[in-house]
Amino acid sequence: MPVKNRFAELQQDIIAWRRDIHENPEILFETHRTSALVAEKLRAFGCEEVTEGIGRTGVVGVIKGKTDTKGAVIGLRADMDALPIHEQTGLDYASKTDGAMHACGHDGHTAMLLGAAKYLSETRNFDGTVVVIFQPAEEGGGGGKEMCDDGMMDRWGIQEVYGMHNWPGRPVGSFAIRPGAFFAATDQFEILLEGKGGHAAKPQEAVDTTVMASQLVLSLQTISSRNADPVDPVVVSVTSFETSSKAFNVIPQRVHLKGTVRTQSKDMRALAEERIKAICAGVAATYGGEAEVKYYLGYPVMVNSEEQTEFAAQVAKSISGQCDEAPIVMGGEDFAFMLEERPGAYILVGNGDTAPVHHPEYNFNDETIPAGCSWWAEIVEQRMPA
Repeated sequence: MPVKNRFAELQQDIIAWRRDIHENPEILFETHRTSALVAEKLRAFGCEEVTEGIGRTGVVGVIKGKTDTKGAVIGLRADMDALPIHEQTGLDYASKTDGAMHACGHDGHTAMLLGAAKYLSETRNFDGTVVVIFQPAEEGGGGGKEMCDDGMMDRWGIQEVYGMHNWPGRPVGSFAIRPGAFFAATDQFEILLEGKGGHAAKPQEAVDTTVMASQLVLSLQTISSRNADPVDPVVVSVTSFETSSKAFNVIPQRVHLKGTVRTQSKDMRALAEERIKAICAGVAATYGGEAEVKYYLGYPVMVNSEEQTEFAAQVAKSISGQCDEAPIVMGGEDFAFMLEERPGAYILVGNGDTAPVHHPEYNFNDETIPAGCSWWAEIVEQRMPA
C-alpha cells in the first residue's frame, strides 16, 4: 500500500520526534514544550491553520484537501501528556525529568498523528478538511472536555472524530475495536468515618472506626455481587485506608477511605453512587458512628458510534488484513467527551510483547508507527475520497 510505503520512508523521522517527546515528558496541562513542538511542525508541514491554547495547552491544525465539494470535516485526536511515574527502562532516550515518564505511549500517539499530518499535507488526496487535535491532560485532567468546552467542535465544524491507543500484548500493528460502550466511566469517592476514639484495651468505651471501615470495604463489594446485573459490569475498589492513629494501642477516632468506581452504563453508574452512599450510612449506623461520602464524577463511558466503528474496522483490515473485536476495558479514556459531542470511533493498535501501560518499564514500540500512521491517513482518504 502506498501509504504504508511512505510511512516506512518517514519512520526514522517519526521515531526521532517520538523519542524527543519521550525524553521530555510533561504532565497534565503542563505540555508547554510538547505543544510548541507540535505547533512548530504543523506549521512547517504547511497546515492552513494552527491554533494553540485550546483546552489550555491543546493544539489544533487544519489541513485542506485538494477539493471540498461536500464540506466534510473529520477530526483526528492524539494525547500528549505523560504520567507521574519514575522511568525504569534504562533507555538512551529515557526521561530527563525525575518523577515523570511517557508510560502510556502518548509520545507515540502524538508522533504518529504528526506523521499522518505531514503525509496529508504533502498529498492532499481527499475531498474535505482534516482537523488534527493534540490534547493535553488525558491522564486524569479531562483535557478532552476542556477542548470541547472551548468550542473546538463547532469552531472547526468537526463532523466525526477518531482516536487511537497502543495496546501492549497485541501483535505489533494489529488492530481491535468494538462498537458501543468500550472504555469505562471512572468515578472516585472519599469516605470519612467518625467514631469515638479510645484505648485498645477498652473497646467497649469506643466506637471503633477500624472495624466499621473494615466491614465497609467488604460490604461495598456487594454492589457488584448482589446489586448489579451480571452482564452490566461494575468495579468498586477501595484503594486507600488511613486511620487517625499511628499507635499500637489506640482505637482511632476517624478513618479515611478512598476508591474508584468503574462502570459501563449510565444506569449502573447512578446505581453504584446510590448504593455506596446507602451502604456507608447503614454500616456507620450499625456500629454507632457516622459516615460522610464525597462522590466525584470523572470521565463518562466512552461509546463508539456503530457506523464509524464499522468503517474504522474496515480501514484497519485494509492495512493489517484483519481487525479483531476488542474486549470491554474498565480503564477510562477522556476521548469519551469528544464522542459525546460527535459520532466517531476509537481503536486499539498492537504494541507487541511489552510491559503494560502505566508501568515504569513500559515503552512505546516504534515498529507500530507505519500501521498507526497509515490508519490515520486511510481514515481520511477512504472517508473523504478525492
